[in-house]
Amino acid sequence: MIGDRMRQARLAAGLTLDEVTGRLAHLGQVITKQGLSKYEHNKSIPKASFLLKLAEALGVKSSYFLEEPALRVRWLAFRKHPRLAPTRQAQIQATALHVAEGQVRLASVFYPDERPQLPRVGPIRTFADAETAAERLREAWGLGDAPIESVTRAVEDHGGVVVGWKHDEGRFDGLAGWANGAIPVIVTNTSVAPDRRRFSLAHELEHLLAWQPGAPDDQDEQLAHRFAGAFLVPREVVRRELGVKRRHLSFEELGLLKGTYGMSMQAWVHRARDLDIIDEGHYHSLWDEFTRRQWRIREPVECVTPEEPTRLKQMTLRALAEGIITEEQALALCPGSVEPRPLAHPAGRRYTATELMRLPFEARERILAEQSKQAVEAYQTNPALTDFEAFGEDDLYDDYPE
Repeated sequence: MIGDRMRQARLAAGLTLDEVTGRLAHLGQVITKQGLSKYEHNKSIPKASFLLKLAEALGVKSSYFLEEPALRVRWLAFRKHPRLAPTRQAQIQATALHVAEGQVRLASVFYPDERPQLPRVGPIRTFADAETAAERLREAWGLGDAPIESVTRAVEDHGGVVVGWKHDEGRFDGLAGWANGAIPVIVTNTSVAPDRRRFSLAHELEHLLAWQPGAPDDQDEQLAHRFAGAFLVPREVVRRELGVKRRHLSFEELGLLKGTYGMSMQAWVHRARDLDIIDEGHYHSLWDEFTRRQWRIREPVECVTPEEPTRLKQMTLRALAEGIITEEQALALCPGSVEPRPLAHPAGRRYTATELMRLPFEARERILAEQSKQAVEAYQTNPALTDFEAFGEDDLYDDYPE
């Protein structure tokens, strides 16, 4: 529905209804907040002229509103700080939905027979269940007990969608949901250290595995934490590396293990306590030392692992190279996937936008005039452009809901 797409575009832009009506007013398009809400709730159908203005206000193509939504996502868990505003939460969800739609569309072209592989691993009601479920998932994905090079890649390789959110450090950790009831979607905060990102990905996997249709969404966070630790480093590996019983763990040793397995020093201390390798007294003394040295947020040893989502970008670049999509469509699917082409001088000199603004006014005007001429010629001779947003003359006038 057009209204659903309008709302998704607004939320992805992080705007309220009032802010959108304000932007539209600056563009000469007057509509009330109530009228815009009616459009979004599909109580009234906007004309094409309004969609053109709205697209400009939201920074999308007007054709976006006419596309059928490919996915519906049921979000299961939202790990966040109370200070994360509701509008920001909605923006994260809308952005994740947009990324998931693009990835699923491209996957249907390149991998039509692919099916997500997040197998049933049994109920997760106890810590023992969490340990077993993590081991079964590693086995199903062929990971063995070796260090996982990239949790993100493991999820993407098995049909999941991973979305990176680069903002709100300290206010947002992770989000998980099911798209169309079958495709796992995980959102992680890419502004945090890679080891925290890996743990969050594994944490969200537990929420997806523990979910049952019709079941309540209030999953136990402690079970998810236990699963995450067990997925990153299985219990037998922990015992092999640390021993069955220890009286003392050194930070130097923990740093080396972090570099090998991509799990934080603090998570290693948790695993040692959970598996009764160290007692409560030593656990608390180590934890107090982390606090005293101010290592709770940023540990002294960096974790270097490739935890950036890459599948959407790779498929976008492939589609562009094979001529399936245009450069403009590539940027809409995956912003930053390609560099916008610099503006060209009539004599062949190419300028970036910044360089262009530094030129004298007369020179800049000549270059822009030539670019405008070239754009008109390209538009008139390229059916992919002229057919892209074809509206009839009757669509240029609108009656707005009150």
